[in-house]
Amino acid sequence: MTGAPASPERARRIRVLLFDVDGVLTDGGVYMHADGTESKRFDIKDGAAIVLARRSGLTVGVISARHSASTLHRARQLGMDPICQGVHDKAATLDELAATRGWDLRDVAYMGDDVVDLPVLARVGLAACPADAVPEVRAVAHVISDRPGGHGAARSLIEDILRAQGRWDALVAAQAQ
Repeated sequence: MTGAPASPERARRIRVLLFDVDGVLTDGGVYMHADGTESKRFDIKDGAAIVLARRSGLTVGVISARHSASTLHRARQLGMDPICQGVHDKAATLDELAATRGWDLRDVAYMGDDVVDLPVLARVGLAACPADAVPEVRAVAHVISDRPGGHGAARSLIEDILRAQGRWDALVAAQAQ
């Protein structure tokens, strides 16, 4: 990350991590195949950090404007929940999730990269973006990763939050056993 998260207090509060997909968990590229199917590239280290975040007790999910079988498969593989795809109004989806799951939005971190993410970034306790996010998103983010989308941006956010919460070292030590 460029510096620490917005404040250690913000990072320590986080109980829910939500991510946009295209441009955040991927580099934004979509490979279109001749049969009409598509595929995407996900960063393995982002995935490992997502698993560690879940093991630490954090809720980790996605809110994406696009439907994608690749996204659904990867999110399920990582045990992410919620998995919200085809979302036209991300802020309304966030508000609905918060109401039904009892989330305080100050306890939610969201990483987005484009203008469609602005309403969600404005509502959450920790607004984050990859290094290659559009200028409008970078202007409102509490945290700007030093990594681009699909290349470790999610991992850097997760690692910083877990470090601020004093959980990272124990999670890493448990992997060494």
